[in-house]
Amino acid sequence: MAEPIYNRVVLKISGEAIAGDKGFGIDPTTIQTIAHEIKEAHDLGVELAIVVGGGNMWRGKTGEEMGMDRAQADYIGMLATVMNGLALQDGLENLGVPTRVQTAINMSEVAEPYIRRRAIRHLEKGRVVIFTGGTGSPYFSTDTTAALRAAEVKADVIMMAKNNVDGVYSADPNIDENAVKYDELTYLDIINKSLEVMDSTASSLSMDNKIPLVVFKFNEKGNIKRVILGEKIGTNIRGKV
Repeated sequence: MAEPIYNRVVLKISGEAIAGDKGFGIDPTTIQTIAHEIKEAHDLGVELAIVVGGGNMWRGKTGEEMGMDRAQADYIGMLATVMNGLALQDGLENLGVPTRVQTAINMSEVAEPYIRRRAIRHLEKGRVVIFTGGTGSPYFSTDTTAALRAAEVKADVIMMAKNNVDGVYSADPNIDENAVKYDELTYLDIINKSLEVMDSTASSLSMDNKIPLVVFKFNEKGNIKRVILGEKIGTNIRGKV
Protein backbone atom coordinates (compact mmCIF):
# COMPACT_ATOMS: atom_id res chain seq x y z
CA MET A 1 0.00 0.00 0.00
CA ALA A 2 1.24 3.49 -0.85
CA GLU A 3 2.53 5.59 2.02
CA PRO A 4 1.91 9.33 2.53
CA ILE A 5 4.74 11.55 1.29
CA TYR A 6 3.82 14.28 3.79
CA ASN A 7 3.65 14.12 7.57
CA ARG A 8 2.00 17.46 8.35
CA VAL A 9 -0.35 19.20 5.91
CA VAL A 10 -2.21 22.50 5.80
CA LEU A 11 -5.30 22.20 3.60
CA LYS A 12 -6.86 25.44 2.34
CA ILE A 13 -10.59 25.16 1.58
CA SER A 14 -12.50 28.06 0.10
CA GLY A 15 -15.83 29.19 1.47
CA GLU A 16 -17.33 28.63 -1.98
CA ALA A 17 -16.51 24.92 -1.67
CA ILE A 18 -18.61 24.71 1.50
CA ALA A 19 -21.58 26.30 -0.27
CA GLY A 20 -21.67 23.48 -2.85
CA ASP A 21 -23.99 23.96 -5.82
CA LYS A 22 -26.11 26.44 -3.89
CA GLY A 23 -23.39 29.06 -4.24
CA PHE A 24 -24.19 30.70 -0.91
CA GLY A 25 -24.28 29.69 2.73
CA ILE A 26 -23.43 26.30 4.22
CA ASP A 27 -24.72 23.22 2.42
CA PRO A 28 -25.08 20.29 4.89
CA THR A 29 -24.64 17.64 2.20
CA THR A 30 -21.46 19.30 0.97
CA ILE A 31 -20.11 19.52 4.53
CA GLN A 32 -20.66 15.76 4.89
CA THR A 33 -18.86 15.08 1.60
CA ILE A 34 -15.90 17.27 2.57
CA ALA A 35 -15.74 15.64 6.00
CA HIS A 36 -15.57 12.16 4.44
CA GLU A 37 -12.73 13.29 2.15
CA ILE A 38 -10.80 14.74 5.09
CA LYS A 39 -11.39 11.59 7.16
CA GLU A 40 -9.83 9.50 4.38
CA ALA A 41 -6.70 11.63 4.60
CA HIS A 42 -6.72 11.60 8.39
CA ASP A 43 -6.96 7.80 8.40
CA LEU A 44 -3.59 7.69 6.62
CA GLY A 45 -1.99 8.95 9.82
CA VAL A 46 -1.24 12.40 8.43
CA GLU A 47 -1.29 15.41 10.77
CA LEU A 48 -3.90 17.65 9.18
CA ALA A 49 -4.68 21.33 9.70
CA ILE A 50 -7.33 23.20 7.71
CA VAL A 51 -7.76 26.86 6.85
CA VAL A 52 -11.27 27.79 5.72
CA GLY A 53 -12.36 30.83 3.76
CA GLY A 54 -15.61 32.75 4.16
CA GLY A 55 -16.56 33.66 0.60
CA ASN A 56 -19.77 31.63 0.77
CA MET A 57 -21.16 34.25 3.17
CA TRP A 58 -19.18 37.43 2.69
CA ARG A 59 -16.58 38.75 0.29
CA GLY A 60 -14.44 41.84 0.60
CA LYS A 61 -15.79 43.27 -2.63
CA THR A 62 -19.29 43.10 -1.12
CA GLY A 63 -18.18 45.59 1.49
CA GLU A 64 -16.56 47.78 -1.17
CA GLU A 65 -19.78 47.88 -3.15
CA MET A 66 -21.59 49.01 0.00
CA GLY A 67 -19.02 51.73 0.62
CA MET A 68 -17.97 50.00 3.83
CA ASP A 69 -14.66 50.63 5.56
CA ARG A 70 -12.18 47.95 4.40
CA ALA A 71 -11.17 46.89 7.90
CA GLN A 72 -14.80 46.52 8.97
CA ALA A 73 -15.58 44.43 5.89
CA ASP A 74 -12.59 42.18 6.58
CA TYR A 75 -13.72 41.56 10.15
CA ILE A 76 -17.11 40.41 8.85
CA GLY A 77 -15.27 37.99 6.57
CA MET A 78 -13.30 36.65 9.52
CA LEU A 79 -16.55 35.89 11.37
CA ALA A 80 -17.80 34.00 8.32
CA THR A 81 -14.75 31.71 8.47
CA VAL A 82 -15.56 30.87 12.09
CA MET A 83 -19.07 29.76 11.14
CA ASN A 84 -17.64 27.58 8.35
CA GLY A 85 -15.08 26.10 10.72
CA LEU A 86 -17.69 25.16 13.30
CA ALA A 87 -19.85 23.51 10.62
CA LEU A 88 -16.87 21.54 9.34
CA GLN A 89 -15.94 20.50 12.89
CA ASP A 90 -19.44 19.12 13.40
CA GLY A 91 -19.22 17.14 10.16
CA LEU A 92 -15.87 15.63 11.13
CA GLU A 93 -16.85 14.78 14.69
CA ASN A 94 -19.97 13.03 13.42
CA LEU A 95 -17.53 10.70 11.64
CA GLY A 96 -15.47 10.17 14.79
CA VAL A 97 -12.59 12.45 13.78
CA PRO A 98 -11.25 14.41 16.79
CA THR A 99 -11.26 18.07 15.79
CA ARG A 100 -10.38 21.41 17.33
CA VAL A 101 -11.37 24.83 16.02
CA GLN A 102 -8.95 27.65 16.76
CA THR A 103 -9.73 31.26 15.98
CA ALA A 104 -7.49 34.29 15.66
CA ILE A 105 -10.28 36.41 17.17
CA ASN A 106 -11.13 35.65 20.80
CA MET A 107 -14.38 33.66 20.98
CA SER A 108 -13.81 31.50 24.02
CA GLU A 109 -17.43 30.27 24.15
CA VAL A 110 -17.25 28.60 20.73
CA ALA A 111 -13.58 27.96 19.90
CA GLU A 112 -10.08 27.92 21.30
CA PRO A 113 -7.85 30.95 20.79
CA TYR A 114 -5.10 30.34 18.26
CA ILE A 115 -1.97 29.35 20.17
CA ARG A 116 0.83 27.93 18.04
CA ARG A 117 2.17 25.45 20.57
CA ARG A 118 -1.32 24.21 21.40
CA ALA A 119 -2.08 23.74 17.70
CA ILE A 120 1.09 21.72 17.23
CA ARG A 121 0.25 19.56 20.24
CA HIS A 122 -3.23 18.86 18.87
CA LEU A 123 -1.68 17.78 15.56
CA GLU A 124 0.80 15.51 17.33
CA LYS A 125 -2.11 13.88 19.17
CA GLY A 126 -3.87 13.13 15.88
CA ARG A 127 -6.51 15.84 16.05
CA VAL A 128 -7.57 17.81 12.99
CA VAL A 129 -7.10 21.52 13.68
CA ILE A 130 -9.29 24.06 11.86
CA PHE A 131 -7.82 27.56 11.76
CA THR A 132 -10.48 30.27 11.53
CA GLY A 133 -10.69 34.03 11.91
CA GLY A 134 -8.03 34.62 9.28
CA THR A 135 -4.85 36.13 10.72
CA GLY A 136 -6.92 38.17 13.17
CA SER A 137 -6.03 41.36 11.32
CA PRO A 138 -7.74 43.09 8.39
CA TYR A 139 -6.09 43.46 4.97
CA PHE A 140 -4.90 39.84 4.92
CA SER A 141 -6.59 37.06 2.97
CA THR A 142 -7.18 33.48 4.07
CA ASP A 143 -4.51 32.49 1.50
CA THR A 144 -2.07 34.47 3.63
CA THR A 145 -3.50 32.75 6.71
CA ALA A 146 -2.73 29.36 5.15
CA ALA A 147 0.85 30.40 4.38
CA LEU A 148 1.34 31.89 7.84
CA ARG A 149 -0.08 28.93 9.74
CA ALA A 150 1.87 26.48 7.58
CA ALA A 151 5.09 28.29 8.49
CA GLU A 152 4.17 28.48 12.17
CA VAL A 153 3.32 24.78 12.58
CA LYS A 154 6.14 23.72 10.22
CA ALA A 155 3.88 21.99 7.70
CA ASP A 156 5.44 19.97 4.89
CA VAL A 157 3.06 21.35 2.26
CA ILE A 158 0.10 23.62 1.61
CA MET A 159 -2.68 21.90 -0.32
CA MET A 160 -4.92 24.41 -2.04
CA ALA A 161 -8.27 22.96 -3.07
CA LYS A 162 -9.89 24.65 -6.05
CA ASN A 163 -13.43 24.24 -7.35
CA ASN A 164 -13.93 23.28 -11.00
CA VAL A 165 -10.28 23.70 -12.01
CA ASP A 166 -7.60 20.99 -11.83
CA GLY A 167 -4.51 23.14 -11.36
CA VAL A 168 -2.90 26.41 -12.36
CA TYR A 169 -3.47 27.72 -15.89
CA SER A 170 -2.07 30.59 -17.92
CA ALA A 171 -5.62 31.99 -18.05
CA ASP A 172 -9.07 31.00 -16.82
CA PRO A 173 -9.71 27.63 -18.57
CA ASN A 174 -13.47 28.11 -18.18
CA ILE A 175 -13.24 31.22 -20.36
CA ASP A 176 -10.14 30.85 -22.55
CA GLU A 177 -9.96 27.57 -24.47
CA ASN A 178 -6.30 28.28 -25.24
CA ALA A 179 -5.34 28.38 -21.56
CA VAL A 180 -2.33 26.18 -20.80
CA LYS A 181 -2.06 24.11 -17.64
CA TYR A 182 1.20 24.18 -15.69
CA ASP A 183 2.39 20.97 -14.04
CA GLU A 184 5.31 22.61 -12.22
CA LEU A 185 5.94 26.22 -11.19
CA THR A 186 7.98 28.26 -8.75
CA TYR A 187 6.64 30.99 -6.51
CA LEU A 188 8.57 33.52 -8.58
CA ASP A 189 6.66 32.27 -11.64
CA ILE A 190 3.38 32.98 -9.85
CA ILE A 191 4.46 36.50 -8.95
CA ASN A 192 6.13 37.35 -12.27
CA LYS A 193 3.35 35.91 -14.43
CA SER A 194 0.62 37.40 -12.21
CA LEU A 195 -1.05 34.00 -11.99
CA GLU A 196 -4.20 34.00 -9.86
CA VAL A 197 -3.26 31.22 -7.47
CA MET A 198 -2.85 33.06 -4.19
CA ASP A 199 -2.23 36.71 -3.42
CA SER A 200 1.29 38.11 -3.57
CA THR A 201 1.64 38.32 0.22
CA ALA A 202 0.83 34.61 0.58
CA SER A 203 3.14 33.70 -2.32
CA SER A 204 6.04 35.68 -0.86
CA LEU A 205 5.52 34.21 2.61
CA SER A 206 5.43 30.66 1.24
CA MET A 207 8.49 31.29 -0.92
CA ASP A 208 10.49 32.82 1.94
CA ASN A 209 9.72 29.81 4.15
CA LYS A 210 10.31 27.27 1.35
CA ILE A 211 6.89 25.66 1.74
CA PRO A 212 5.74 23.73 -1.36
CA LEU A 213 2.19 24.21 -2.64
CA VAL A 214 -0.08 21.80 -4.50
CA VAL A 215 -3.08 23.24 -6.32
CA PHE A 216 -5.66 20.60 -7.22
CA LYS A 217 -9.30 20.06 -8.07
CA PHE A 218 -11.34 19.76 -4.92
CA ASN A 219 -14.69 18.57 -6.22
CA GLU A 220 -13.35 15.24 -7.43
CA LYS A 221 -13.66 12.34 -5.01
CA GLY A 222 -10.42 11.10 -3.48
CA ASN A 223 -8.16 13.94 -4.62
CA ILE A 224 -7.07 14.98 -1.12
CA LYS A 225 -5.89 11.44 -0.44
CA ARG A 226 -4.20 11.21 -3.86
CA VAL A 227 -2.15 14.33 -3.27
CA ILE A 228 -1.04 13.12 0.16
CA LEU A 229 -0.01 9.78 -1.35
CA GLY A 230 2.12 11.59 -3.93
CA GLU A 231 0.07 11.16 -7.08
CA LYS A 232 0.93 13.76 -9.72
CA ILE A 233 -2.32 15.65 -10.01
CA GLY A 234 -2.87 19.38 -10.19
CA THR A 235 0.05 21.80 -10.20
CA ASN A 236 3.09 21.54 -7.94
CA ILE A 237 4.68 24.84 -6.89
CA ARG A 238 8.16 24.60 -5.46
CA GLY A 239 8.99 26.19 -2.15
CA LYS A 240 12.64 26.52 -3.23
CA VAL A 241 13.73 28.72 -6.14
